[in-house]
Amino acid sequence: MSSIFGDKPVVGIIMGSESDMPTMEACMKQLEELDVPYEVKVASAHRKPAEVHEWASSAVDRGIRVIIAAAGKAAHLGGVVAAYTPLPVIAVPMKTSDLGGLDSLLSMVQMPSGVPVATVAINGAKNAGILAVQMLGTGNDEARAKIEKLKADMAEA
Repeated sequence: MSSIFGDKPVVGIIMGSESDMPTMEACMKQLEELDVPYEVKVASAHRKPAEVHEWASSAVDRGIRVIIAAAGKAAHLGGVVAAYTPLPVIAVPMKTSDLGGLDSLLSMVQMPSGVPVATVAINGAKNAGILAVQMLGTGNDEARAKIEKLKADMAEA
């Protein structure tokens, strides 16, 4: 069965480490529930910068419309990705053992002028998925209708 966007991913999810995957599964599940195809990449902004650059700079050509970037500690991944793409980037700060994710959160919200990155709560993977679909819904009535239904269902719960 094809999604409302077809079979080609429209959301790109990138995370700095495999250890981020369990948290980011909530994002993937939310996108699946809202019928939005996505792709997943694991690459650190510090350990694999060339790979991150290639992935981010080619996202538009692959049909990606929104990027979700998850990282912890220094948490530069979202900002690095945003530097290489015109697409909106949503950052998910990962909870870390050192400072509980506050380090990640503060790093993500302190982007320089001209390189914005939207940031959700620490470990806010589900909200990142919802926000991505809200962004997609600005140009897609079906995606917007799915968000309206989601909100109506939450109001009834």
